[in-house]
Amino acid sequence: MQLALTVLGKSRTAYIEQLLMAINQCKCAVLEIRATDLSGMTAGYLLVEGNWNHIAKLENVFENLEKQLKIQIYKSRQDKKGENPAGLPYMIEAMTIDQSDIMLSLIVFLSTHNINIIEIKSSRYLDSYTQMPLLSTKLIVTIPSDQRLLQLREEFLDFCDNLNLDAILEPIKR
Repeated sequence: MQLALTVLGKSRTAYIEQLLMAINQCKCAVLEIRATDLSGMTAGYLLVEGNWNHIAKLENVFENLEKQLKIQIYKSRQDKKGENPAGLPYMIEAMTIDQSDIMLSLIVFLSTHNINIIEIKSSRYLDSYTQMPLLSTKLIVTIPSDQRLLQLREEFLDFCDNLNLDAILEPIKR
């Protein structure tokens, strides 16, 4: 059985350490972990695996950890391993002057083309030369195998041109 966790707390590695110790003590294993600093807070994402009784024991430990470490833990049981969406893995990197609706427009474009987002990272910062707010975005996506790649690439470039968005769409090479 698997347990997906989202944890939010003050920026410090102590709560991640305590969480990993609890997972280990409950005889569960971490399949995947990610942590990101978000303006003074740390967001952690974990996928944990174990027998149903070990997962239940771990879930009981969470209430004490939340109080002790002043964190929030959101959990969701997964009965089977998540299936990877079928399709071709691609990466999108985009940069533009920050506009309030640019991220939404990009997500809508991907959604209308049935492109599944696997991972997204985006940040806003001031350009050191012009002091203009810039938006940098990186996505890992899967493009359906029945999608005509040349046509998609043309539509994507037109979409980017209309938004004054500098972007690339390229296959992930492993």
